[in-house]
Parts: sequence; structure tokens; C-alpha cells
Amino acid sequence: MDMNNIDNATTRRIAALQARVDTMKEHNYYFYNQPIEEILDGARVRVNGRIMGMYASYSYLGLVGHPRINEAAKKAVDQWGTGTNGVRTLAGTLTLHNELEETIANFKHTEAAITYTSGYVTNLTVISTLMGRGDYVFSDKINHASIVDGCLMSGAEFRRFRHNDMEHLEGLLKNAPADVAKLVIADSVFSMDGDIIDLPKIVEISKKYNAWLMIDEAHSVGVLGKKGTGIEEHFGIGDVIDIKMGTLSKTIPSVGGYVAAKKDMINYLRHGSRAYIFSAALPPAQAAAANEAFKVILDEPWRIERLNENTKQFIDGLKGMGFDTLLTETAIVPVLCVTDERAFELTKQCQERDVFVLPVVSPAVQEGMSRLRATVTAVHEPGEIERAMDVIYEAGKRMGMVK
Repeated sequence: MDMNNIDNATTRRIAALQARVDTMKEHNYYFYNQPIEEILDGARVRVNGRIMGMYASYSYLGLVGHPRINEAAKKAVDQWGTGTNGVRTLAGTLTLHNELEETIANFKHTEAAITYTSGYVTNLTVISTLMGRGDYVFSDKINHASIVDGCLMSGAEFRRFRHNDMEHLEGLLKNAPADVAKLVIADSVFSMDGDIIDLPKIVEISKKYNAWLMIDEAHSVGVLGKKGTGIEEHFGIGDVIDIKMGTLSKTIPSVGGYVAAKKDMINYLRHGSRAYIFSAALPPAQAAAANEAFKVILDEPWRIERLNENTKQFIDGLKGMGFDTLLTETAIVPVLCVTDERAFELTKQCQERDVFVLPVVSPAVQEGMSRLRATVTAVHEPGEIERAMDVIYEAGKRMGMVK
């Protein structure tokens, strides 16, 4: 099929996106899909032949390349090979998968857990399996795209409440029919802004209106709480979340997603969620790596302490320089640039001085909210963070963003 001879909405969308990418490349503003040639340690990488400080990583505790985790993955390959015999429901389940799910359940203080092949797929399949037509889902306005897609796929009535606005959420719940199934869902740490959901209030409201509560802990496991077990530990309010979702590809240096909950809920998902039934099982090396990573988090609490210290240094330093970091409290630190062009130019100047940061622009964030989405990890040294902030500041000053 010759696309040049077709004129329809799909063709025009493809052409418009290609034109946007071409324009970015013409101005040396295309920073996406850059191949990392080597991970030297959690704080440095080699990109385009140059060693750069890594300030765009999800590996918040610096566990990528951890010897114990690497060794667990290698042993799994020696024992099980590189793949499985199929989907979990049929011949794909290894004892390793069951061990991983038990580890997750213990870590999250639940009766059981289930794993999937990605975090995105986890939200998509869990929400659409639990909810259907006639039900109601209530989602924070800036929840992750996978949550939004899961809500839409479910066919349920979809209501979005203003970001972290519990009064608005309560109003929406109050107006919903009393006799329908209701699900309230929110990120724990918001992936673009770095702020934290008001868990005590959202728990209270969900209970008041007889709604299930699902929290996506992709960016809070290993980040929040003294032991790194997540948002419930952070607020010190015990086991209060009905459906605890998380990923195995951020602080946990593997791939996949999970839900931890009561046995009945997990059993329902194991026999009813299409992504579990029709997707191949996690490869042995990745399951073993994830399993060991949860144990390392508990065994090395110094990493969380260091992450908290580094986060404070980074946020306080950038704010002190005059940058707007929104309401972040975590290792995700937005540097607001407002326009796409300023975000691209700030990124360009930082990367030219070997600070690897990346821009986030619309539609990933609202227009007028383009930014650097910078991150710190537990393995950054204070001096490295200071230098990265100086580079960002000098670039921002040249651009007239700060004085």
C-alpha cells in the first residue's frame, strides 16, 4: 500500500507527527531514543561516546548492575534457560514465578500477588478486568497513561478528579449511583510531577462511598517509607489499599508489573485477566532479578537514606537557584520550562556539558507545562549533584529562566 496515494485521518496524523520529529531534528532538539552504550555505574553512562552524569534514570536506589541481582539472574538462566514453555495458565509457570509473587506479597503485606509482563499491561488488564459497563471509575487528572487507557478499555463510566483534589473526588463519588461498583485509582508518586497522593484522605473518602481503592506504586516502591516498602509505610497507616499495583522496571531493575491484594482478588485476576491468560510468562532471568531486588531493598536501607539526602539536596538547590520544581517531594524533580522550545534548549545545553537530562513536552504533559524531568538516585555523590545543578543553572541563566 502506497501511503502517498492515501489521504485520510490516519495518514495526516502520521505526517503531522513525522513533521514534528523532523523539525526537532533540524534544530538538534531530538533527544529521544538515544542509545546508551554503557552503564558505568548508577550515576554515569556513556552516550554518543561521551561519559555523562545520568539524571533521567528510574533506578532510584541504583540497583541496576547490583552483584546479588545480576547473580540471581545468571543462576536462573543456568537453571531454567532464557524463556518459558508458554503462558502462565498453561505450561509457563515456574516455581520461580510463584516465589516472586510470594516475595511481593510479603513485601507489600498482602495475602497474595500476581505478576504481568509490563507495568502498562498491568494497569490496562487489571482495571478492565475488574470494571465494566455500568460501573464507575474515578481517576486523578494526571494519572499515568496506562491507568487512563485501562479506564477507557473497561467501558465503565469514567470520571476524572482534579489533581490531588479530594473535595472534587468526593463530589464525584457523591453524585454516582449508590448501588454500582466503584473504583478510585491514583498514582502514589506522580510520574511527571514527583508529588505524593493524599493517601489518608483518599482512603477515608473511598471507604465512605464504598469504593475500591487502587494505587499505582510504580514510583514509590523503594522510594517512600523508611524501609522503602511504599506509600502506606510513608504515611504510617497500615494495610489500607485494596489493590496495590507496582512495576518491576524502575527501582526494581527488571521488567514487568504486579498487583498485591487479598487472595480472592488475585485468584479472580489469575483466571479472568486477559493479559495473564494470553501473555507469555516473565523470562526466568527477569523473574529472578526482581525477586532478589525486593530482598536487597530490605537488606540495604542505607540506599533509601542516601536517596532522601540526595533528593533534598537536588530539590532545595534548584529551588534556591530560582527554578520552579512544582510540588515535588521525591526523586522525580521537574524543572518547569513552560514552552517546548525552552525545554529542548535547556536539555541541549545540559547534554552538551555531559549532564544527561531529558525534556517532557505535550501531549505527555499539558501545553504550557513543558519541563525537564530530572531524577536523582541513591548512588549520586553530593559533588556530582552540585555540578549537575550548576550546569542546569548556568544554562537557565543564559536562557533568561533564572537570574
